[in-house]
Amino acid sequence: MLFARDIAIDLGTANTLVYVKGKGIIMNEPSVVAVDIKSENPKVVAVGGEAKVMIGRTPGSIAAKKPLKGGVIADYEMTADMLRALIAKVVSGSLFTRARVILTVPSGLTEVESRAFHNAARSAGARYVSIIEEPMASAIGAGLPVSEPVGSMVVNVGGGTSEVAVISLGDIVTSNSVRIGGDAMDEAIIAYIRKKHQLLIGERTAEELKIKIGSAVPYDGEGAMDIKGRNLVDGLPKNTEITSDEVRSAISDAVNQIADTVCETLEKTPPELASDIMDRGIVLTGGGALLRGLDKLISDRTKIDVRVSDNPRECTVVGAGKCLEVSVLNINR
Repeated sequence: MLFARDIAIDLGTANTLVYVKGKGIIMNEPSVVAVDIKSENPKVVAVGGEAKVMIGRTPGSIAAKKPLKGGVIADYEMTADMLRALIAKVVSGSLFTRARVILTVPSGLTEVESRAFHNAARSAGARYVSIIEEPMASAIGAGLPVSEPVGSMVVNVGGGTSEVAVISLGDIVTSNSVRIGGDAMDEAIIAYIRKKHQLLIGERTAEELKIKIGSAVPYDGEGAMDIKGRNLVDGLPKNTEITSDEVRSAISDAVNQIADTVCETLEKTPPELASDIMDRGIVLTGGGALLRGLDKLISDRTKIDVRVSDNPRECTVVGAGKCLEVSVLNINR
């Protein structure tokens, strides 16, 4: 059991990552919780990876859910229970109650939504909680010169939201976000296959299609993948073949909305900072940045060089962790 006094938490729609000062990233688990709903007080059965494998496979007495939706907390109690159980796996509970916690949240949240994140961490046991916006944390984690008087643009594509921000002199100059990310792409794939093939598939199959053969633009070596699901015509199990082109068609609206958000943010950027971005390029972070060709699509739309950061899934929590290392954030009790 790890004893920690300074902890950074990236509580994402798809995954929760925990960073401990002096240790680095100690946990990366899916943001999923399974609870026994037949009892008067629902009891947590599993969290993280153990709960994710239960999605779509549970009896009526157990519910496996993602307590965050679209980047915000959809089920407060379940979020607090999940966070408490995940932290307990790796950090001593007695030390967590005295730990300084930095929690990353999407930009553009309402006061109520932001307070829900803060309170969830407090309910999980943390005594001191500070908030940092995900675009800023991602930019720091990607190694961008956020404190210098130059413009840096970061695009963070997460599970529930995609956020675009222009940063200079240690603050966000302009930003934009859309509640579309990896989960929305999975849902689009499910809807496409249901409509075209009359086949009902689950979230895990849709995610596998996206990762293995999905792309934002055509690519060399495109292929196909056999999937299994339930035939909506007769209700019997059925398998069919889905091509890369079909997956790309399914997620085209989602990826185009992300590209549109980047363009809209550039339109609001001051000219001097826009010039810096032209010279320095755009950096993609978040798990969604790994979608094939997303960088090329955004580059084609903006006429600006786009690169995917190193370890994009970890940029946000690493950035928050760096803030712990230099102790630059104020703690809100």
